[in-house]
Amino acid sequence: MPNDTMTIAKTAVRRAALILMAGMAIAAQAADDDALDLKADDPPQAAASTAADLRLMLEVAAQFAERQAGLGSEDGRRVSLDLRWTRKLSDGWRLGLSDRLDDQHPVLAGRRSTRNSLREAYAGWQDAGGRRTLDAGRINLRHGPAYGYNPTDYFRSGATRSVITADPVAIRENRVGTFMLRGTQQWDAVGVAVTWAPRLTRNGPSDEALTLDLGSTNAHNRVLLSVNGRPSQRWSGEALVLHDGDTGTRLGANLTGLLTDAAVLHAEWSTLRSAGLLAQTLGTAVPRRREHQASLGMTWTLPGGLAVTAEAEYNGAGLNRAGWQTLYQQGPAAIGQLFSSTQGDQELASRRAWLLYATQKSAFFKQLDLTGFIRQSVVDHSYLAWAELRYHWPRFDAALQWQASSHRMLTEYGALPYRQVIQLLGNVYF
Repeated sequence: MPNDTMTIAKTAVRRAALILMAGMAIAAQAADDDALDLKADDPPQAAASTAADLRLMLEVAAQFAERQAGLGSEDGRRVSLDLRWTRKLSDGWRLGLSDRLDDQHPVLAGRRSTRNSLREAYAGWQDAGGRRTLDAGRINLRHGPAYGYNPTDYFRSGATRSVITADPVAIRENRVGTFMLRGTQQWDAVGVAVTWAPRLTRNGPSDEALTLDLGSTNAHNRVLLSVNGRPSQRWSGEALVLHDGDTGTRLGANLTGLLTDAAVLHAEWSTLRSAGLLAQTLGTAVPRRREHQASLGMTWTLPGGLAVTAEAEYNGAGLNRAGWQTLYQQGPAAIGQLFSSTQGDQELASRRAWLLYATQKSAFFKQLDLTGFIRQSVVDHSYLAWAELRYHWPRFDAALQWQASSHRMLTEYGALPYRQVIQLLGNVYF
C-alpha cells in the first residue's frame, strides 16, 4: 500500500475509534439516566409502554475507500439520526411516523451531502377482529419475498433517497414510502387489498435536503389490486395487478413454500411493457414491448443457525452485453444516469444476475451477528461483495463493514467509483 494510502487508512481508523468510544460513552450515560429516571413511585409497565412507542437511533460512521483504476483513496464520515414512532389509539386507530436524516461526506458529484427521508407518516384503523384495515398517508409498502431483486415490489420505483449501505435488505427497509390510501379484507385463507397512490405533483424527483420528494413517489396515478392466499400451512402466495396511468398495466405473482423444516423456496414474477433500461437512459425512441422479470431462490437454515440464500434474478428490460458496450461508448454521464436510476428504483441493471446471501446470529459470540452477500452479473461476470460483523450491547451496536467490487473496467460493477470500502459504525439507541 502506498504511503499516502496508508496515512488515509490510519486516519480513518483513528476517527472510527474515536467515534465508537464516544458512542459507548453516550450509551453508558443513557443507561445511567434510565436508572435514575425509574423512581420508586413510577410503574415500570408505564415506562416500558412509553419506550415502545418511540425509537430513536444515532449512527456515526467512518470509512476508508479505495478508488477504481488506481485513482487513490479517500476517507469519509457520516452521521445519521433515525426516528420511528407509533401510537395505538382507542377503537383500533393507530398513528405511525418514520424519518431518517443522513449527513454524508464525501458524496458523488451532483449529490447533496445532507438528505432527509420521510419514510412513513400515516394513520390506520382495523376492526376488532383484525380482518379489515384502512390506512392513509405515506407508507413504505413492500411486496415480494425475494432478497436481492423484487419484481412484484411495485412501489420501489424512485423510493431510495440515501444509499448508506450495499445491503439490499437494508435499502428496502430504509427507503421512503408512497402517499396512498389502502384497504384490506382478510378471510380465513384468502385476503384482498386495494391500494390507490394518486398523482400529487407533475414535477420530477427532487434533490433538496428537506423535501417530501413527491416527484419520485407520487408523480402519476397508480391503483394496485392484490389477492393473497394460503392453500396450506406450508405454502402461501399473492397475485397482483397494477394499473399505472403513465405506463399501463403490470401483472405479477409471488409465492413462498416450506419444502422442509430447513429449506424455504421463494419466487416472484412480473410482466410489463417497457422500452428497456438502455433506451430510457439514452432517451432513444423505441417501441415498448412485453418484458418479464423474475426471481427464484432457496433459503437453507443449517443446524448452527447459519441461513444461506441462493437467488437467480432476471430482468428482461435490463442490459445485455451489447447494451453495456453501447452504454460505455456514451461516456461517464450516461453511465452515472443509469446507475442513479437503477439504484433509486432498486432495479436490476443487467439482464441476468445471481445472489448468495448469508446471515448468522450469535456467530462466535452470543451478541455477534454476521451478514454478507456476493452478487454477480451473469452478463459480464463482474461482482459486488459485502459483509458486516455487528456486536450488540443493550443500548449500543458496533459494526465493521467491508465492500469490494470487480476491478475489471467496462463492466457493471467495475464501473462503481470504489473498488473497496471499509467502514466502522457505532449505533446508539435512546
